[in-house]
Amino acid sequence: MKIALGADHLGLPLKDALSRHLDELGYEVVDFGVRSADPVDYPDVAVEVAEAVADGRFERAILVCGTGIGMSITANRYPKVRAALCHDHFTAQMSRLHNDANILVMGERVIGKGVALEIVKTWLDTEFEGGRHQNRLDKICVIEQTIKG
Repeated sequence: MKIALGADHLGLPLKDALSRHLDELGYEVVDFGVRSADPVDYPDVAVEVAEAVADGRFERAILVCGTGIGMSITANRYPKVRAALCHDHFTAQMSRLHNDANILVMGERVIGKGVALEIVKTWLDTEFEGGRHQNRLDKICVIEQTIKG
């Protein structure tokens, strides 16, 4: 699986650690930046990654900023994107199991690197449960179409 990875300047250290971790796990990672600690606006990175997921170039992605809130808000503006801000194993697991989240968002200032690496593994290893949860995702798609239309 190819995974898009992006961060703002605050999320850069965690993004780089995640990139190495994903490589060790055997995933192909495409880094959407940033590559330096120079300040950048988080929507600039979130837009590129969310568009790549929305148009089907990537099945999954990971975004990191200071808290994860800004990246989540921005990414969730896109149809077919289900970005989940996760701070622990439970939220990561449930975001996949019940919500089929395709973008994992984390906050560099909120969680430590070790926890973040474990969250990523849980998130990638958890499959969508489907069933009654698919019905709920279908309703979200209808909402997207209504708003877009």
